[in-house]
Amino acid sequence: MKRFIQNIKNIWKVEELRKRILLTLFLILVYRIGSFIMLPGVNADAILANASRKGGDNVLESLLSMFSGGGFTNVSIMALGIMPYISASIIMQLLGMAVPAVQKMQNEGESGRKQINTYTRILTIIICAVQAPSYISLYASSIQGALPADQSMLWWTTAVSCMVAGSMFAVWLGERITDKGIGNGISLLITVGILSRLPSSFLSEMAANKDFPLKIVLEIIVFMLIVLGTILVVQGVRKVPLNTAKSVVGARAVDAQGARNYLPLKVNASGVMPIIFAQAIMTIPVMIFSQQKDGGMIQYALGDTHGVPYNALLALLIIVFTYFYTAIMINPRKMADDLKRSGGFIPGVRPGEETAEYIDSLVSRITLPGSMFLALIAILPSIAYACNITSGFEYFFGGTSLLIMVGVVLDTLQQIESYLLNRHMDGLMEGSRVRGRRSINEMSSGF
Repeated sequence: MKRFIQNIKNIWKVEELRKRILLTLFLILVYRIGSFIMLPGVNADAILANASRKGGDNVLESLLSMFSGGGFTNVSIMALGIMPYISASIIMQLLGMAVPAVQKMQNEGESGRKQINTYTRILTIIICAVQAPSYISLYASSIQGALPADQSMLWWTTAVSCMVAGSMFAVWLGERITDKGIGNGISLLITVGILSRLPSSFLSEMAANKDFPLKIVLEIIVFMLIVLGTILVVQGVRKVPLNTAKSVVGARAVDAQGARNYLPLKVNASGVMPIIFAQAIMTIPVMIFSQQKDGGMIQYALGDTHGVPYNALLALLIIVFTYFYTAIMINPRKMADDLKRSGGFIPGVRPGEETAEYIDSLVSRITLPGSMFLALIAILPSIAYACNITSGFEYFFGGTSLLIMVGVVLDTLQQIESYLLNRHMDGLMEGSRVRGRRSINEMSSGF
């Protein structure tokens, strides 16, 4: 504990790091304040009454509110949050795999990246302009007495403009955090939105089990074990040994400078994307069948997000999407070509085609446990719900929210530790160093 306090003091001593952290906290505070600013003409009393009446029973509503920092259920100017920007980024990433023009921009370095960012922002505005009227007409109007009685064209234009501006302002805050603060700004805003629901959810769980304190203790222990397991799998890599050709300097043969002695293949190379894709697809039948009174067997199978058929299909989709997204993200042939050009090779494997086949077989084998892990993480909230954990608190036991929190916290800690180590100070953790999604010595332009 004494060592940890000293590390906190070291952080405060580094002026640049101190300014970045304070700026990050200030911008996060601005984002949180914006999530409580309601649209013009919205009745705040009706919103509060609706929140207390539902109590987070609607699964989709709870998830959307969690990722928007509560702005979704508050009918605020940031009700859409930064999810439109995330959707636009995913679309641009998928286009980069299929459209040659986008692929060309991705390979043009910094100039291409700026062009892609510009198109992503334009696409974000278009998505916001489509989602904002749908949000007002489908969700906000369903809250009795929330919207003004006189909904003129001027009011609709003002409300939609405020929501578009709110989302773009959230994106701007995220970019400022990335450039001037600490950590990835967009990811941090999502994480803050998720964590903002943790205190109230935990207090609700304590209130529901005030007569069973042992259950609360067991839930905390299980939660910590799940987080620990998630960190281990997210950080897990399969290290493939590499030998590097020696370069001749004068009359001596020396190792190539900066060469790595292993090739890291991540167990969870696809990240959180398979869960996002699978849940997006499963949202469609849930929205259709949850509103029907008698949909028969199909409604029973797909209308209940905590049911066994729904979670079994969700897990299957996640496994399929994990293999699909990993195949897109990792190109064994390109990795083999880069190794061959740099003079590196895997011991016992011939460079070229045989190396590509060997890497592909390794990726296929380690993807199976990675995909099963993602599927388990995705269905853990339903398992928690079956164990009588209150609605809202269950989402912190798994799913997209847990993976995002773990990944963002690790990346942020890695950046902070890099500042400390660059100034010859100890890291945040005694006897070890915090590794993000990719440590510094694992980064290479070829992979």
